[in-house]
Amino acid sequence: MDELTVRAAVADDEPFLWRMLLEAAHAGDEVDGPDALKAMPELARYVAGWGRADDVGVIATCDGEPVGAAWLRLLVGDQAAYGYVDDGTPELAIAVDPARTGQGIGGALLARLLAEAERRFAAVSLSVRADNDALRLYERFGFRPVAGTAIENRVGGTSITMVRVLRD
Repeated sequence: MDELTVRAAVADDEPFLWRMLLEAAHAGDEVDGPDALKAMPELARYVAGWGRADDVGVIATCDGEPVGAAWLRLLVGDQAAYGYVDDGTPELAIAVDPARTGQGIGGALLARLLAEAERRFAAVSLSVRADNDALRLYERFGFRPVAGTAIENRVGGTSITMVRVLRD
């Protein structure tokens, strides 16, 4: 693998975050590219207007090229999304370029993001498909299922909400 670095996400990373949202949401079979996500409010809320005061994100690069991203956003009220647990817990989205999976990039992203999040939040939540291989990664990083959150997702499978407590 090329040299991997992980840096903070900035407002200029929004186009890349849209690409990664397409992967994170497994929406490639449903829409024609990342721009189509902008018309899907249930997904667009994770990226639109990236760089708000409570947004926290990291970008993984290999030899300067972005290959993955992990980000948090507080989604409350009518913006509450798939992994909502309460108004103080941001939701996590994460994705790695499909050509780069299995190389430790997701773990590097999560480690850095959780370290950043711990300074600002007491917990982090996410929604994951029950059959997603990333479930094991989340468990390794201390995410635990929230009882009673299993729901049918938009493609007919089951998704669950998980939480990682960062501090009491």
